[in-house]
Amino acid sequence: MARIAGVDIPRDKHVDVSLTYIFGIGRPTAIELLKKANVNPDKRVRDLTEEELAAIRKEVAAYKVEGDLRREITMNIKRLMEIGCYRGIRHRRGLPVRGQNTRCNARTRKGKAKTVANKKK
Repeated sequence: MARIAGVDIPRDKHVDVSLTYIFGIGRPTAIELLKKANVNPDKRVRDLTEEELAAIRKEVAAYKVEGDLRREITMNIKRLMEIGCYRGIRHRRGLPVRGQNTRCNARTRKGKAKTVANKKK
């Protein structure tokens, strides 16, 4: 397995797909990286030379990925919660942040439904 940005990427997949195993790199970014590094995206990771791997590592180093990116995202969410803005309050309460409906649905954020007893007549 090739190791790039602290992640073992799969050997048997195409390079552009393998790079997506790194947090913060999707398909478009992976293809852009490979263009800059002059590596054929159709090549498999096991067929890469050391020079090509070094070029990819150099290009990935220019991006914020893995631990640094996760840390930045966490800090951004904490900042929103501290200043008490609407988005921060939604994060704090565990509700959807981006304007989704919560009357029905929103179970992914709210968790398992808690049944509320109803009043008898």
